[in-house]
Parts: sequence; structure tokens; C-alpha cells
Amino acid sequence: MSLTKSHVTLDQAASILKLFGDTTRLTMLKVMENGACCVCEFVAMFDITQPAISQHLKRLRELDIVQEEKRGQWVFYSLNKDAPCYPFVQSILQQLPSQQEKLEQLKEQGKRIDCC
Repeated sequence: MSLTKSHVTLDQAASILKLFGDTTRLTMLKVMENGACCVCEFVAMFDITQPAISQHLKRLRELDIVQEEKRGQWVFYSLNKDAPCYPFVQSILQQLPSQQEKLEQLKEQGKRIDCC
């Protein structure tokens, strides 16, 4: 059993920490800690364009931090708990305040997608 399997390299850590340097991406990750979200939910949550949200998600997918799942016409994004970097990502997210209120606000506004 190799110890490096559960650890990230310095280069990987630096890349992840660069992504975490953006408040929007960091908030998106913290929100996804509570479950999957659709692009349109992030658009409503942050009041920025769909292409901007998609670019944030693309960068997170490139490092295997998030994964996508198609459900009907929707694509949902969630933390990739199977990624080798997940323990590192999780250790950082645990230090941050909950963002549950953002999901609750979406639900109150009727903008939370509920499909399974």
C-alpha cells in the first residue's frame, strides 16, 4: 500500500489552492458539500452568467474535484469523493462556514431543482 495514494503532490496542492483562491469557486465547492447542484442553480445563486459558471465548473472538473451526472435534461455537479485529492479538498472545506443558506434561499425562491 502506497502512502502517496491518499496524498497530493505539492504541484497538485498548489493547483487546488489556486482554484480555491476564487471566492465563487470556493463557495460552489462548499455548497456541493451538501449535495449536487445544477448550473442554473449556481447562476441564480451567484447572479452571474451561465458561461461564467460553466468555466468555473470546467476548471474544477479538470482537477477531478467535481464530477457531473446527467439526470434527464439536467446536468448536476457534485464533489468527487472518489478522487485522490478528495481528503485534501475535504480538509479545507471543513474549515469554512456552511453555505446551506444559499440552497435554502434558492428553494424559497422556487429556483432549486428537485429531480432524481
